[in-house]
Amino acid sequence: MSLEQGWVNMLAAQLAEASPPAAVINASISGETTAGGLRRLPQLLEQHQPTVVIIELGANDGLRGYPLTGLRTNLNKLVAMSQQAGARVILAPMEIPPNYGARYTEGFRESFVDVAGDTDSTLAPFLLDGVATDPALMQDDGLHPNPAAQARLLQNILPTIQAVLAN
Repeated sequence: MSLEQGWVNMLAAQLAEASPPAAVINASISGETTAGGLRRLPQLLEQHQPTVVIIELGANDGLRGYPLTGLRTNLNKLVAMSQQAGARVILAPMEIPPNYGARYTEGFRESFVDVAGDTDSTLAPFLLDGVATDPALMQDDGLHPNPAAQARLLQNILPTIQAVLAN
């Protein structure tokens, strides 16, 4: 799937025509962990000076079984850096497959809720709601949404983005 087919590109097109228009910078890297995001974020904040930052990281930490304390610490740091740079933060919660065990899976899910609450950032709905459980909308790996799912992903998060931009 190309970047042009993704929900972020769809978001950029929609917000470019909004009033007032808003630019979207897609700084995502496939396979990124929260630690990788931490390494890259300071330069991105300085370069782009965003008013809103969407943090959609953590799934790859979970899939690698990283300790939840490290996940939470990294998410807290990502939010704090963004807020210190003057940006409002939307935290997009991730989910992992249940085969990691109930305790880890639930702790992983709650990490996003806890970080959003602790940092006064906005918790978005689960981006893959209505997508992750539909094989027709997922790639063969069962983890990544396919091009047919992208409009649904945007539909899932757009109201949150619009609300944060309106404030």
